[in-house]
Amino acid sequence: MHPGRSGRSLSERAANSGVRPSEPPPAALPGRPGPDPVEGRHCWVRDPPQAPGTWPGLLVEWRRRGETWQGRVAFTVAGADGPALVEAWLPADRLEPR
Repeated sequence: MHPGRSGRSLSERAANSGVRPSEPPPAALPGRPGPDPVEGRHCWVRDPPQAPGTWPGLLVEWRRRGETWQGRVAFTVAGADGPALVEAWLPADRLEPR
């Protein structure tokens, strides 16, 4: 972005692009009633691949794969050299509200 430049914002351009999701993401994180959380919500990541246990994470976005939903999450796990940051797409049933 350049100072003094006027024009439509990225948000306005995206809204006017005509691209719309075919259907909304899950109504809620598993185990939580109510509306879908916005991106950037804290969640618990349960038993991600190669890191069994429960880890605090950040839900970044949703996507639909076939008949199921997946959440893109960022979380840390204990590594050999200390904490390691992981970003992964995980099934919605592995994510819980925090």
